[in-house]
Amino acid sequence: MIKTFNYKREEKINPNVGIMSFQHFNGEELYSDIVVKPENKMCETENVECYPVPDYVPQNGRAEGYYPDASVAYIRSLWKEFEPEQGVYNYDFIEDFLRRADECGQTVCFRLIAHSTREEDDVPDWLKKLIPCPERPAGKRVKDSPTDHLFIELFCKAVKKLGERFDSDPRLAFVDISIPGAWGEGYKLELFGDEVIWEMTKAYIDAFPTTHLMGQQARPMLLHKAREYRKVGVRGDGYGEPHHINEYYPANIEKVKDVWKDSPVSFESYWWLGEWQRKGWDFDERIELSLKWHASTFNAKSIPIPFEWKEKTDEWNARMGYHYTIRSVEYPDVASEKLSVKLHMANIGVAPIYDKVALKLKLKNAENEYEFDTKEDLLKWLPGEYDNEYAIDLNGVKTGNYSLQVGVIWEGKTVYLATDAIRDGKYYELGNIEIK
Repeated sequence: MIKTFNYKREEKINPNVGIMSFQHFNGEELYSDIVVKPENKMCETENVECYPVPDYVPQNGRAEGYYPDASVAYIRSLWKEFEPEQGVYNYDFIEDFLRRADECGQTVCFRLIAHSTREEDDVPDWLKKLIPCPERPAGKRVKDSPTDHLFIELFCKAVKKLGERFDSDPRLAFVDISIPGAWGEGYKLELFGDEVIWEMTKAYIDAFPTTHLMGQQARPMLLHKAREYRKVGVRGDGYGEPHHINEYYPANIEKVKDVWKDSPVSFESYWWLGEWQRKGWDFDERIELSLKWHASTFNAKSIPIPFEWKEKTDEWNARMGYHYTIRSVEYPDVASEKLSVKLHMANIGVAPIYDKVALKLKLKNAENEYEFDTKEDLLKWLPGEYDNEYAIDLNGVKTGNYSLQVGVIWEGKTVYLATDAIRDGKYYELGNIEIK
């Protein structure tokens, strides 16, 4: 029996890929669209850069544009929320947004930040009593971090405490490494030096030995150094702005061009997609470049995407990260002691999966179900075609007519395949077979 299948976009977004929600969870309201006003000399989203978002922020975005459901929620919260008093750690604060994400069918990409640019989003008050800290007057945009080394030491201690509690938590998909500067994204790094930035990076490596880590592509050499200890992915800010994508990104991405093969790549929008449209930036070009650079996730800021870009956005989601399709299957009409299954599948995305999952075959009828692990290592499935033969021992399988099925099985999650094969739970039907 030989059977072929056709491509069909997945029913839902797959785990840990695609456009992320930002400080939001699926089903919640969106921020209202925001028009950038350069004369303000500050970011119009200052009040939504830290979780939780203030109640006064307008959220009428669902009426103004489109935003897809997301498998990942990007959460960026302040050090002072996690450590309100020196040595006192608010684990419940972290637990609350992990729980909310899980209830909405999402995992979390998290960055703990020391401060943003505003006084209300500053370093903890107790730190200001210990060392000199930059002032952040109202109406000003101050990105500077404290330069006293005690700032680094105490922030790294908070990272250690965070990892002790939440490393390996299945609700936490990625941890985003902070470096000095507003939002942990880097500013006046020459005041700190590579040794200090490495000290912060190493704190994350030690605190999160199993959770996926991503580091700023602003310091490619430090990422290479981090990867001597463990796999660390790449995260880039300011994606979409012409200088960034034409000069800054190509130069830095080239220095970490093979990281995507074993670690995730993620980008964050410069401004947001509605503003891209107002600026006349080429959306198609920006989509293709992100895929060329093997993005698995993209933070579009939870600000409405123009309605007319919906189809392109959905297609972008269907290409980011890993996506599996079934090409064909070959197996006998009848089998007894052994069953040989030739399965041709493909990863039609732009990156591999980064979590250990199983490719399984199943025999199922009204009375019985039997699962068989193919032992296939999907971590090695880079974009491309995969033609494999699997030998199944039928010892213990009762005689009868069965549906032969295949599935990518991830504990606690469903991986959807891009195929017209009929889905049965986490599995897809390949055809029927008689077991004698």
